[in-house]
Amino acid sequence: MAEVIRVYKEHLPALRLIGKRYQETDRENGSFAGKWGEWFQTGWFAELEKLGEARNIENGYLGFMRCDADHTHETFEYWIGMFFPVDTAVPQGFESIDIMESNVGVCWIQGKEDDGRIYGMHDACLRRLAEEGMGHYKTDDQHCQCFFERYNCPRFTQADESGNIILDYGAYLAE
Repeated sequence: MAEVIRVYKEHLPALRLIGKRYQETDRENGSFAGKWGEWFQTGWFAELEKLGEARNIENGYLGFMRCDADHTHETFEYWIGMFFPVDTAVPQGFESIDIMESNVGVCWIQGKEDDGRIYGMHDACLRRLAEEGMGHYKTDDQHCQCFFERYNCPRFTQADESGNIILDYGAYLAE
């Protein structure tokens, strides 16, 4: 079972997401797990880690989603990458998007990684954020809303005594 165990607001400065962009057609069996495997197999995270990191924020590997809420299927993007300061040069073979400064509603999703339930909690997180007064989402200059999975170390990488880990799920908030 997966459940939201913590909900809070976090402030993120303007950031550059550096990574690779995928679309609905890149899903395999409804998931981007194969793309994550490719990232680890090819060493793309290690390449990005050489750039340093964005300081003074919670960080980790990201599954960053953006789409126009009115045209989700046609506009959906799933990025795998990391946050960096906005002036970070983008290495060859990677892409980037600059993300505005914003408050972000964050949910900690606790569960077992191997059953996959922690990855299907988008709607539950949005409900919990709304219950906490964080139910309005910012749109970027292309009318897209942005959400992310943050694989924070050690919350995601070190299971507790019951075998549970924590996945951060964030939503960029309208003020």
